[in-house]
Amino acid sequence: MLLLTFRRDVGDLAALYWTNTTFGHCLFIAPVIGWLVWIRRGELAELTPKSWAPGLALVATGGFAWLLGDAGTVSFARHLGLVMMLQGAVLTLLGPNVARGMLFPLAYALFLVPFGDFLEPPLQTITVWITMHLLHLVGVPATVDGVLITAGGKYFEVAEACSGSKFVIAMVAYGVLVANLCYRTWPRRLGFMAMALVVPVLANGLRAFGTIYAAVLTSVEQATGYDHIVFGWVFFGLVMAAVLAIGWKWFDRSPDAPAFDPAALQRPIRWRLDLPVAALLVLATALIFPGWSAAIAHRAQALPAHIDLPPVPGWTRAPVSAKAAWTPNYPGADHQLFGRYVDDRGNAVDIAIAVYGSQREGKEIVGFGIGAIQQDDRWVKIKDLDALNGGSVMAITAPGPVERQVATWYRVGSVLTSNEKIVKLETLKAKLFGGPQRAVAIHLSVEGDRDPRGAMTKFLAAVGPLDVLADRSAGMTR
Repeated sequence: MLLLTFRRDVGDLAALYWTNTTFGHCLFIAPVIGWLVWIRRGELAELTPKSWAPGLALVATGGFAWLLGDAGTVSFARHLGLVMMLQGAVLTLLGPNVARGMLFPLAYALFLVPFGDFLEPPLQTITVWITMHLLHLVGVPATVDGVLITAGGKYFEVAEACSGSKFVIAMVAYGVLVANLCYRTWPRRLGFMAMALVVPVLANGLRAFGTIYAAVLTSVEQATGYDHIVFGWVFFGLVMAAVLAIGWKWFDRSPDAPAFDPAALQRPIRWRLDLPVAALLVLATALIFPGWSAAIAHRAQALPAHIDLPPVPGWTRAPVSAKAAWTPNYPGADHQLFGRYVDDRGNAVDIAIAVYGSQREGKEIVGFGIGAIQQDDRWVKIKDLDALNGGSVMAITAPGPVERQVATWYRVGSVLTSNEKIVKLETLKAKLFGGPQRAVAIHLSVEGDRDPRGAMTKFLAAVGPLDVLADRSAGMTR
């Protein structure tokens, strides 16, 4: 019933597992959990299931995490909350003795929650560092600008997909499983986990270097084709096998060893429940939170039917770039504006405004592929730059090459920020406790390398406070 009640989240997880290669390994987690329970069946048969009222606390904790994720449009919290509710249901229905016997399978269920996107930027940096040192080691002249490497007169992007995060995330799940099944002592488990994380990071740097070096010696087309076929999953499959082979020497747990001692887990249980009552209480506890979500879902800001870009003293409207068009991506916005302003010295600044009356899953102001660069965009992020008037700034490039600098601000709740975590927090606060529901994104962008920062600074001085601009765009006059 829990899976049926939260079927939207179950469907989202299934689609994510199936379509997103970063989380493809999650398809194997549920079968692995089933197998882990199966190999414990002998010991579990010696334990008597007894429903336990305190297990409802874990169900409620998971439900509240789900509510926070739903209100704040944070899919990680929703998915984590669903898994915690399932864990809590097992604890409540079967009791603490059986749950302790199933402790590792229950804990391993956390790998059903997609996580690890935050690893991509640091792993990109590490991959670039390894690649550059190896290129110089073999005598290939190479320069780097952010994630763009120039070697042999050819350009290469160390994109998110090249960071190795997909394999590192999968290796965490793999390493935890092996560490539990093959080792008894914690020093050996931690040593194996360290190796399971370090080796694939180094191997990914070697893979990226091999791809670029092959392209320098042959062609980009031949090298990338070879990379995708051989240096892809086959290469990392060999790395996975190598990690296991290295760790094999220090295995100290017999494959036939019992997972736990049933006699040690046979303890008296207080606060017992009848099984039917426990099942009803689990469902009732979980249903509180979708009901709470439905009660606050109607909250939204009334927006004007039409909005326009503001007049800016000393600046006039001009046609947008025909050289390399750029617009941010906000597919769920209620209003979007984009235009170019120029001053009397020829400085040109593009401004983009996206306005949301409210946010929900599928209609959020920050998220994957939302904002300055969308998924599979021809524009590529080069690197982050120093902040400008509290706004985050990034350098991006498109074929040509054409470069831009893009500054970003968000107006959510009562704050103006460029921090996406604060955006999520303010969205959550507004949804749970009321207040302004509007969310506004503002981007300033300058094409080319003619003092983009100076042009944006001058434009900001003329346009006035951005929180006022955002509120007026949402129909909130001040």
